[in-house]
Amino acid sequence: MRLSSFDYNLPKELIAQKPATPRDHSRLLIYNRQNQTTQSDFFYHLPNYLGPHDVLVFNNTKVIPARLILTKPSGGKIEIFLLKPFTKNTWRCLVKGKISENTSLTLANYGPVGKIIKKLANGQCLVDFVLNGKKLTNFLNHHGQTPLPPYIKTKDTQKTRQAYQTVFAKKEGSVAAPTAGLHFTHKLLTNLKKKGVQLEFITLHVGLGTFQPVKTKNIKEHQMHKEYVAIDKATAKRLNKYKKECQRIIAVGTTSCRALEALSDKKGYLKSAHKEINIFIYPGYKFKFINSLITNFHLPKSSLLMLVSALVGRKSILKTYNEAIKNHYRFYSFGDAMWIT
Repeated sequence: MRLSSFDYNLPKELIAQKPATPRDHSRLLIYNRQNQTTQSDFFYHLPNYLGPHDVLVFNNTKVIPARLILTKPSGGKIEIFLLKPFTKNTWRCLVKGKISENTSLTLANYGPVGKIIKKLANGQCLVDFVLNGKKLTNFLNHHGQTPLPPYIKTKDTQKTRQAYQTVFAKKEGSVAAPTAGLHFTHKLLTNLKKKGVQLEFITLHVGLGTFQPVKTKNIKEHQMHKEYVAIDKATAKRLNKYKKECQRIIAVGTTSCRALEALSDKKGYLKSAHKEINIFIYPGYKFKFINSLITNFHLPKSSLLMLVSALVGRKSILKTYNEAIKNHYRFYSFGDAMWIT
């Protein structure tokens, strides 16, 4: 469980800066856990492998333009990154720049935006905004920037925003995209339905900590951040029915996987809930609900790499990643996909 055991070297040129066009034309590396073999294909061929016995579970969260560049009374600029709501008007934010409590924040050609009301640990603070609800969402859509991961150097344009949003995004609240879902197009979803594949949607609002590397030398000492999950009663009932009928539950992304596993009991029964979770899945974990996972290639020393290592085995996943590197697969958020069967 040493952190160094989850490291690997990735050439910078394999870090994808933009998605495949069309988005379902990304490559797909299929890993068979039963015989420990791999095969290469394209993502748009996914329906060729699925049928009425399969269930795909998607995360329908929607990324909000959570980064704001604001001005302090001194005239200095400050970057505010909205993480999650604290009360109706107040958000927990990550701040870049010197701050003090009761500092008013304004936006040029707009006016007052909010005030820093409390400093927190790790560069975070509570910001009380003058707007809330739909009005704040509209303000962010107009004045905010999409919080792309730091390894993506693409500018925040309307085209980039669209590329960093799944076609089925519905529930606003994420500060990062559930990237495995980015490979799906409306046409591909239609083709999956024609094959009889069941499509189900749950919500997990992705937090900033998802893509941050683990820093404790012993990974068991790592503390996961909390993320909001919503699975309604009707969806949970259907998913439990599929599970009881031994249909294959395929989580689309680690976010869907975490939500399903966190809300399942030891017997594999999924409960409906609207709550925060902070499940940490690493090798040794026994999966209770999912049978399969569609995911991207993850950063070294990240909790997401540890999650897929729990499903495949650490040595096997690193061997497969090295194979992907050798075959010039594209990595991270805008990169290619991996399907663990």
